[in-house]
Parts: sequence; structure tokens; C-alpha cells
Amino acid sequence: MATACGGGGGNTAKGRPGASPSAGSATGKDKKEKPAATSEPVIDADPARLPTTRKAALHLIGQVIADPESFGPGVVARTPYESGQGTWPVLGADCVWQQREPGHGVLATLTRSFEVPAGKGKGPLRLAAIVTVHRTDDGARWEMAGSLEESMRCPTQQLRQGEFIGGLGAGALAGGEANQVSSEDTLMESGEYRSSELGGPHPYFWEQDQILRFTFAVTAKGAKGWTDTEIGDLGVQAQSAMLMRLRAAVAKKG
Repeated sequence: MATACGGGGGNTAKGRPGASPSAGSATGKDKKEKPAATSEPVIDADPARLPTTRKAALHLIGQVIADPESFGPGVVARTPYESGQGTWPVLGADCVWQQREPGHGVLATLTRSFEVPAGKGKGPLRLAAIVTVHRTDDGARWEMAGSLEESMRCPTQQLRQGEFIGGLGAGALAGGEANQVSSEDTLMESGEYRSSELGGPHPYFWEQDQILRFTFAVTAKGAKGWTDTEIGDLGVQAQSAMLMRLRAAVAKKG
């Protein structure tokens, strides 16, 4: 596992919820070696089921992306529930997340926002899921490479006005490493979340996986009374649900 320390972000990209735009840029490519594909495919995909248009990509995202039940009991949709179809999160040189138009290499992307409402001595837990469909497998791999770089580049990240993450520990596992067989590449981050609304520090969790031309991620921004284990378990459960849905959507039948 490759590890790095970095810092914070909010409701897009790292606060993301999930995708990292800089990976597909020329800057990202200049800074790192291109990640290698796994020798054995995680999903034996049917080429006819892989989207090649924006319309098809959005349809597939609708089949794959998490819903409240994917996280477990007590999770509800936030308002707005869906966003991001015409925007792409970019971590600027000032370590502040911004929204821009997706590049040509992105067919479609969608974000959903969720919450566990405050109660029983706990503050409101904010959750999100994001699925992105690239035109090529390499485009998805570049996104993953850029995501890991961001944790090392910015010791503190501002997600939005009044929201920050920091003290991050980041790890990456390629398919086949340490018995990681659920995706071609996986990234995980944990750290501290602070906001002007909820105070802090509170636990922060983010996981992003890549299979073929798809990336999908979950993020959890903690609040009073929530532990690292609790928010991590919610994130992993939703991520596993999306992995299974993707397999059902694109694998060869029979």
C-alpha cells in the first residue's frame, strides 16, 4: 500500500463526493507514471453494454449509483439530491475545490447527497456518492492517479465556504494487492472534518474505486458523536453496493 499524508475538502470532489478532475489534465500526466491495468479483469464486460454516449452513460449511472438504502437504515436523501451532471470538481493551486465543466474525456458524472439526521446524541452525518463514466479505461485510471496526488499536494483543502478537511491518511491498492480483488484500483482516505456549522474536528472518510472506464466514490463528513468506524462502515457498505450494481450492468450474461 502506498500511503501519504495530506489534508481537507467538502461537498465536491474530496468533499467531493468523489472524483478528482486533475487526473485527466496535462499537469497530472506530467507528474506521474501512467498507472498500469490489472492483468485479469475484475469484470468480464460485454462491450455492447459499455456506454459510448452521454445518454447511455447517464442511464448506466442511474443503475449503479447509491441510493439511501445502499448505506443502511436511517439514511435519507438530502436536498438537492442529485447534482454534478454539468460540473466537475477541480482542486485549485490554492487547495480550494472549484466547479468546472467536465473535460471531453468524461462522458457523464453524477453526485447524490445523503444524510443521517441528528438524533440520539449525534449530529447530522453528511454522505455522498458519485459515479463517473470516462470515454476510455485510461481516462478513469488517470483520475485515480490524480486523486492520490491531491492528498499529497495540499496539506489542507477547503471544500466550500466554511468547510475544511485535514490530517488525512491516504492509501492505494491496485487489483490483486493485499487480496484486493473487488476493483482494478482503490483509494481510501480518512482524516478530520471541520465546518463553521458543525464544528470539529470530526471523522472524515472517502473511498474511490475504478473498474474499466468507471470510477465511483463515497464520502462521509462526520459530526458530534460519530466514530471513524461508524462512518467508515457506512461508506464501505454503499461502495460495495455500487460495485455489485456495476457488475450486473455491464458483465457478460450467462
